[in-house]
Amino acid sequence: MMDSVTRLAMAQREVGLAAGEPPATRGYPPSVFALLPRLLERAGNAEQGSITAFYTVLVEGDDLNEPISDTVRGILDGHIVLSRALADRGHFPAIDILASVSRLMPNLVSPEQWQLASEVRELLAAYESARDLIDIGAYVSGSNPTVDRALALMPELRRFLQQRPEEKAPFTATLEWLGQILGEHRAVARNELATT
Repeated sequence: MMDSVTRLAMAQREVGLAAGEPPATRGYPPSVFALLPRLLERAGNAEQGSITAFYTVLVEGDDLNEPISDTVRGILDGHIVLSRALADRGHFPAIDILASVSRLMPNLVSPEQWQLASEVRELLAAYESARDLIDIGAYVSGSNPTVDRALALMPELRRFLQQRPEEKAPFTATLEWLGQILGEHRAVARNELATT
């Protein structure tokens, strides 16, 4: 666990500038962008085992495209984005599912788990795309089946995505719960289609 890459980059910026390096991207000299891969790529598989690492990156003004976070995202195999907006709403852990990515997930999970995760991402994305209309009450039910399903499932999905610090969540029970959330709604939707 390293807290934080941002502070390391700022320290290297000061050293680089003091040594006479020209500022490049947003005031960071080239030595910062040479240091980051050398540090971050130490984690991973090797002949004698592997190193799993978690690096924290602080972003200024919630700008995920600022130079340090952008460079780190390009090097690492995945990232978990914590959202100030979710935290402000009391949603903890405040993980922004849509902004978080794992390039290794398809190789590490079962096809069933991949399918469940993909379905949740699709529903969250549909909800976010219609959020403005939903918030002002202008969304018309029946306009988009995926948004309709996301609206129906959102209370249960929010409960699923939140966890108190003292709460235990065994892996198999978590997958079963998510399968029930998505599966029950599929069954209801099939029954509704059959009766129409």
